[in-house]
Amino acid sequence: MVNYRRSYTKGATYFFTVNLKNRKENHLTTYIDQLRESLRIVKQQHPFKIIAIVVLPEHLHTIWTLPENDANYPKLWRAIKSRFTRLIIKEGVELIKNHRGEYNLWQPRYWVHQIRDDLHLQRHVEQINYNPVNHGHVLQLSVKHNYMFLL
Repeated sequence: MVNYRRSYTKGATYFFTVNLKNRKENHLTTYIDQLRESLRIVKQQHPFKIIAIVVLPEHLHTIWTLPENDANYPKLWRAIKSRFTRLIIKEGVELIKNHRGEYNLWQPRYWVHQIRDDLHLQRHVEQINYNPVNHGHVLQLSVKHNYMFLL
């Protein structure tokens, strides 16, 4: 098994990119209410702060700040992915299980790195805001307009 180098600093701020396994699917936007519910429930159970988020059809980017006594973001992602998967199955989405008995909805890993300072944070918030433009979902952003939803 590959040992990924990841930062696990309690109370830190992290940038994440999480993808669906099939990058041609649109489940994240089609079932945005189920994604919002999954995030809301996990946040209630394990409080953390969402600084910014953008959800596109097949991937999302988000910046979180964890509580000062917590660095266990893998637990949070497992819970969010699991809850979302169960909710869309209830909606009638047919998902196939892989050889390990897991649904083939999500890429097994995700991109994560720790935000170092305010300038680093600003650059990643800008990346999140412009992601819909970069992927051709909108032509341009209007002033003061963003694509983040509140939880």
